[in-house]
Amino acid sequence: MKRILITGALGQIGTALTMRLRQDYGVDNVIATDIREVTDSPVVTDGHFEVLDCLNQERLLALVDQYEVDTLIHLAALLSATAEAKPQFAWQLNMGGLVTALEVARERHLQFFTPSSIGSFGPNTPKDDTPQDTLQRPTTMYGITKVSGELLCDYYHTKFGVDTRGVRFPGLISYEALPGGGTTDYAVEIYYEALKHQRYSSFIQEGTYMDMMYMPDAIQAIIDLMEAPAENLVHRNAFNISAMSFAPEDIAKAVKAEIPEFEMDYQLDPVRQQIADSWPNRLDISAAQEEWGFHPEYDLTKMTKDMLEHLKANGVGE
Repeated sequence: MKRILITGALGQIGTALTMRLRQDYGVDNVIATDIREVTDSPVVTDGHFEVLDCLNQERLLALVDQYEVDTLIHLAALLSATAEAKPQFAWQLNMGGLVTALEVARERHLQFFTPSSIGSFGPNTPKDDTPQDTLQRPTTMYGITKVSGELLCDYYHTKFGVDTRGVRFPGLISYEALPGGGTTDYAVEIYYEALKHQRYSSFIQEGTYMDMMYMPDAIQAIIDLMEAPAENLVHRNAFNISAMSFAPEDIAKAVKAEIPEFEMDYQLDPVRQQIADSWPNRLDISAAQEEWGFHPEYDLTKMTKDMLEHLKANGVGE
């Protein structure tokens, strides 16, 4: 990676990734794009930023040429709960945007990354130690677009030789940007509410285990995969990755260890609970470990301490 363009750069992943890549590869070598412009975001103010509708192939091609891009990281998409509320638009955006981005990567010979998700699995997928290669029959529009995206990226690699790469992200926890309509959002919200009000109502039922990862590990995973020698990659797209698996009561216990007065109750969201119940409890991440050295640094305790420290430094709870 030398000159990198990111779509969906104002999202939860995009915000953290843009700032890290500017640090590692140079401010002038990272071009952030999104369909909207947020004037107080460092993504916009601290480097190159362009307004882009990811469905506009002509505009994306022009930006790739203007900035002499060699790497395209495509993050623009609707997340799980939002996609269920707007399934037709989710298909249009998630699949239309991906096809547009892949076509640009094909035409300009770009290295390409797009994330898949644990949402690509379904209720019949093995729940524990979910294999890298297994049954995928998701029951949500989000999951359907993610499985389709995995197959499409494989196709563009085998058919056209595009250097496509990707991971299946678990729930991601970050202090840099709020999530936007995901099933695992409770694991971010709990920290904010703990600092603001010392209590939280979880929309996910206790005992519901899902894979999670702290954003610094997720960003490092993208970089490590993109920098890995191509000859080492057997699977190439949609690697299972995860750092921890926990239920709401586990993260509540970790928060309470830092904020003793914290309390949590449950007010279930049936839609997101149904989605969560269709996902794995714990992924087998051995393929990512063996093929490109995936190794997360944060467990639940370490993440909780770091998350609360950063949120306090950002003025949350004052």
